[in-house]
Amino acid sequence: MSDEETREPVVTPTRVVIALCLIAPFVAMLWVGSYAKADPAFIGIPFFYWYQMLWVLISTALTMIAYKLWQRDQRGQRARRAQGGGASK
Repeated sequence: MSDEETREPVVTPTRVVIALCLIAPFVAMLWVGSYAKADPAFIGIPFFYWYQMLWVLISTALTMIAYKLWQRDQRGQRARRAQGGGASK
């Protein structure tokens, strides 16, 4: 078998999920029209502000999920290389 036949695909379902986790906060914050309003207020704080603060927490969680998925993906690749017998480039 040649190297091209044994290489794993660059785009995997795990990597797609990682990309979505990292892109979602940017899309949410760049789509200003979705949150450029004062109502509904939460404990006296206009929607515009608490929505953005909520995304700080959501972004943290999504980044952590992406990192854990990346670690799992890398461990899986190393394990598959070890089972294949030999180092790959």
